[in-house]
Amino acid sequence: MKYKTKSVLIARKKSYVDDFNRRPCFISLFDENNPHLSVKGPKEVLEFEKIHKVVVKGLNIDYLLPGNDIVINDLKEIEVEEYNDHIYVTGKQE
Repeated sequence: MKYKTKSVLIARKKSYVDDFNRRPCFISLFDENNPHLSVKGPKEVLEFEKIHKVVVKGLNIDYLLPGNDIVINDLKEIEVEEYNDHIYVTGKQE
């Protein structure tokens, strides 16, 4: 599904199941760059369960070591697709 957004934050959630190969995760959509530096919340949150891998193709990303999060800034739009136990993220950046 396509979303018009300025930036996204991709993070995993704490898992309460014994399957260490698949974890819940979320993608938060924001109207401004560097959402981790803002007190504003996301405009929308996409949640997924039992995900093995998030694949980001063709976009410049920042990996935030303190929180193990990925930030993608300067977006025009992003497309997120779930297939089997993978999330595929593509989009257009400015």
